[in-house]
Amino acid sequence: MAESAPKRLKTDAGVLVGTHNGHFHADEALAVHMLRMLPSYRDSALVRTRDPKTLETCHTVVDVGGEYDAQRNRYDHHQRGFDTTFPGKNTKLSSAGLVYMHFGRQLIAQRLKTDDDASPDVELLYNKIYENFIEAVDAHDNGISRYDRDALAAAGIEQRFSTGGFTLGAMVGRLNPAWNDPKPADPVAAQQAEDALFLKASARIGDEFERTLDFMTAAWLPARSIVQTAFDQRQKHDPKGRILVLEGQSVPWKEHLYSLEGEGNPSVLYVLYAESTQPGAKWRIQCVPETQDSFTSRKPLPEAWRGFRDAELDGVAGIDGCVFVHAAGFIGGNKTFEGAMEMAVKALEL
Repeated sequence: MAESAPKRLKTDAGVLVGTHNGHFHADEALAVHMLRMLPSYRDSALVRTRDPKTLETCHTVVDVGGEYDAQRNRYDHHQRGFDTTFPGKNTKLSSAGLVYMHFGRQLIAQRLKTDDDASPDVELLYNKIYENFIEAVDAHDNGISRYDRDALAAAGIEQRFSTGGFTLGAMVGRLNPAWNDPKPADPVAAQQAEDALFLKASARIGDEFERTLDFMTAAWLPARSIVQTAFDQRQKHDPKGRILVLEGQSVPWKEHLYSLEGEGNPSVLYVLYAESTQPGAKWRIQCVPETQDSFTSRKPLPEAWRGFRDAELDGVAGIDGCVFVHAAGFIGGNKTFEGAMEMAVKALEL
């Protein structure tokens, strides 16, 4: 079931967004930035307070107030009994996850320059961006570790060094005032100084989010389309679908291939692609790893070919135009597409 849609705002409504003051975190910093990416919120004012009466005057409130109600534009996650998660996930949402869950499709459609925020492409990116970016913010704010600490301890696995300084949460946290920083005596001036740091934090994590959004829409999604086309046509080159050809342009393919293969039996063993888009470019044949990060191929190139180059490899393989086969057998090359295809077909039978 789709998430309930929040109220649409009028652009001239003088929208006021509220969040808490005091020590700030990545989730509300990102939540505010995502809202302000939307046309309806672009010129919104922000108030940081814990005063209930002031929060009542806000059109939208994030990370404070003890209420989650999208119809009233209330996005807090601290209240007792809150256990909302993103569809298909187990990580409890923070204010960033709540805002993304309700506005993420709109943000993606806006970046794709489409009015259809229910298209398959939008839905694919909606889930992928949550998995690759937002979920980490949710987990950090809710104190959820990436790993089962008890299982790690039982296995005797110890962390070799700290990565805390490189997380999104730590990046935002460092922008908070230090305990011994000078603080204005005037409460209004002190709040203004704190708010300025919050806005800096919101812009910083927001920039990282927008970089991710740009990459996913402008690079990741087009690559997915190219791999999808090649995957759909793979039986044109081999009846069993074991050879995948990226025609026209090489793209990052591993993540997309594993996703397209899904839970079924993996079928693709070799991926062929041109080294460049220039006419007469050489071709590569690359073995598909058992997993995305594995160095073990599903079917390496024949051992007898490994470590040979050029004319010597032509003679060993019985194929013209060979350029090389790596000593580990995971990749090779040929001067032509036809030669690379012949290498793939022959390797399947050896």
